[in-house]
Amino acid sequence: MELIYNGPVDGPLFVFAHGAGAPASADFMETIAKGLALQGIRVARFNFPYMQQRVDNGTRRPPERAPKLIAQYQQLIASIDQPMVIGGKSMGGRMASLVASDPTTDELSVNSKIKGIACLGFPFHPANKPETLRTEHFPLIKQAVYIAQGERDKLGTKEDVASYGLPDNIQWLWLEDGDHDLKPRVKSGFTHQAHLQKTIISMAEFIKKALL
Repeated sequence: MELIYNGPVDGPLFVFAHGAGAPASADFMETIAKGLALQGIRVARFNFPYMQQRVDNGTRRPPERAPKLIAQYQQLIASIDQPMVIGGKSMGGRMASLVASDPTTDELSVNSKIKGIACLGFPFHPANKPETLRTEHFPLIKQAVYIAQGERDKLGTKEDVASYGLPDNIQWLWLEDGDHDLKPRVKSGFTHQAHLQKTIISMAEFIKKALL
């Protein structure tokens, strides 16, 4: 998997995975990566193979199953010889959290490189299926976890998430009136740009603390 780098070569490393439907070059990914780079973070973006095929051929391909994506993420971490924070947008953040909780990650000797997990818009359940929670692996994660979430994210609102019984050691950034892309409605008085900038500064602090 090819890496797209932003930021200083000697900066703390953040390996950044995309969401299910948009590639590493999507506007959201680009904005966050370049913003973190300005904060001194070395960001490495990548496309999972299914997404790279979609980019190359223009065909709509659904994501592969989680075990395959986890294995692909593990291989990528194994190929990078330095400590890092891993994470991603939506599905990418979920895969990073699953990598950290997966016992085979220890066997592959890559878990020791992972110093933290940073997620943007965590998909706590599939769309329109609030009863199907994706939270059972959180207690198995040994690293620090950071989640930036819109308060009205349809895949996990602030109100809903409060009822999930998640571990206390998760660092949260709740964005007022934000949706799954952290975007607030115009009538809220907040702007998407301001929310993304707040996220970038907060994430950069988390990454530096985890790695420095």
